[in-house]
Amino acid sequence: MDADPAGDSEIVGGLEENVAGAVAYFLGPITGILFFVLEDTNEFVRFHAAQSMIVFGALIAIQIAIMIAQVVLETIPFIGWALSFIVGLFTMLLMPIAFVLWLLLLLKAYKGERFSLPLLGGIADGLV
Repeated sequence: MDADPAGDSEIVGGLEENVAGAVAYFLGPITGILFFVLEDTNEFVRFHAAQSMIVFGALIAIQIAIMIAQVVLETIPFIGWALSFIVGLFTMLLMPIAFVLWLLLLLKAYKGERFSLPLLGGIADGLV
């Protein structure tokens, strides 16, 4: 949680490093993009902002793909409706998992940890 050794680098909005890292997750990819663009020096904040963009952007893309799959499946009589229902159950499972993931990432950043998710965290690390 140490800032710039020279002490002359200010985080976006004058926030502390850990608070800015946590806020980067607050509205998912929206605050992730905002902090990634506005913060150009602090790697901790940029990492969490990039991870927020990637993780929650991917979850939104998955949700859109599921909705499209449901619409397509519903056009198939009988079996399509059943498959669409099963896909809908998967969506209901995905939302609580996404919420717990959001809380975990937000709390890890607030504690000052550079917690990296497998695969997606590596991509975020490459953007920083």
